[in-house]
Amino acid sequence: MINEVFMPALSSTMTEGKIVSWVKSPGDKIEKGETVVIVESDKADMDVESFYEGYLAIIMVPAGESAAVGSAIALIAETEAEIETAAQQATAAPAAAPVAAAAPAAVAAAAAAAEPVAAAARNGRTIASPRARKLAKDLKVDLGGLTGSGPYGRIVAEDVESAAGKVSTPAKAAPVAAPVAAPVAPAIAAPVAAKAPAPAPAQPGQVVAFNTLQNAVVRNMMESLQVPVFRVGYTITTDNLDKLYKQIKSKGVTMTALLAKAVAVTLQKHPLLHAYYTDQGIAYRSSINVAVAVAMDDGGLITPVLQSADQMDIYSLSRTWRDLVERSRTKQLKPEEYSTGGFTLSNLGMFGVDTFDAILPPGQGSILAIGASRPQVVATADGMFGVKQQMQVNISCDHRIIYGADAAAFLQDLAKLIETNPQSLTL
Repeated sequence: MINEVFMPALSSTMTEGKIVSWVKSPGDKIEKGETVVIVESDKADMDVESFYEGYLAIIMVPAGESAAVGSAIALIAETEAEIETAAQQATAAPAAAPVAAAAPAAVAAAAAAAEPVAAAARNGRTIASPRARKLAKDLKVDLGGLTGSGPYGRIVAEDVESAAGKVSTPAKAAPVAAPVAAPVAPAIAAPVAAKAPAPAPAQPGQVVAFNTLQNAVVRNMMESLQVPVFRVGYTITTDNLDKLYKQIKSKGVTMTALLAKAVAVTLQKHPLLHAYYTDQGIAYRSSINVAVAVAMDDGGLITPVLQSADQMDIYSLSRTWRDLVERSRTKQLKPEEYSTGGFTLSNLGMFGVDTFDAILPPGQGSILAIGASRPQVVATADGMFGVKQQMQVNISCDHRIIYGADAAAFLQDLAKLIETNPQSLTL
């Protein structure tokens, strides 16, 4: 029997994937659950594991090239005798469909099949990464008694090491699986000890092709142009927030976490600001997930998500944010860690920018642009002049569901929290 390896849908928005590298070569023996290829989606590099046992007969999409979700990228032969037959079959069949020609129905089917396949894969056997299985054997740990911390309950190396009383190091971190459409299951690629080298600088007159992440940003921005957006600006005095930050900075708290927490708490009173438009009406979210824009070293940006940010204490929120940023730099985020935001922060104030407008992300109702906090001469309530730290914020909203008064009310409450009661963010 000859089985096809398809380009999996690693996220609900993915329409294409780029082959980073093939772990196996034609003719190599493949065990069920073994990593075959590493694929770059729009946000992360992920391992793809085989659901079949056999031999890699032929690679149809070489490393460095892209293919549409649902298109065949390789063939796996059940026996060595079938390798030649598979090669002839690949030669006779058309090459993997170009990304631009991907059939929407195929993409939708691949994404829709992800969750059922992942659930089915758990029935009757323990789901564990290849490295976790090897560690379990070496450390004599029973996988059957472990609860996996990976996506869909998958057991990863850290779970085995924890059970054995060992502590894993970042340099040896294990792949974290995220099974999706048959016949392969993707998993987030293992973090590397050293940072990947930066791409060579462009030469004058050179045209540099977009990478996968940049292409995703382009698609999102073009989609955003179809949304009627309005913008509202507000000045917020940050003296009390800055004072609080100085007090708790030594405990690992970041200003980004403070701002995200302030926004999340304010959103509790303004659910419309993190709702989104649908053809049927306004869709309200069940949790307050705050995304924060992060620039990537190799171009483009990503928006790691602080999930249920209003429910987390500021110290846990800061630790979570630091972890998200570190893993986003090495493309190790899980799909749910960058695609579930309901409200986005874009903070260019850290670069000294005074004021700017942010582009509304697809599927969201609002995004807040935050400028730098600077000393300003202002008139005080007693008619005197004084110096206060102030920052400019600008909110961009989808005018189909949010109106000017809604945005203004949100900004007023956010300013009141930051100016008069920032200490409540530590409770």
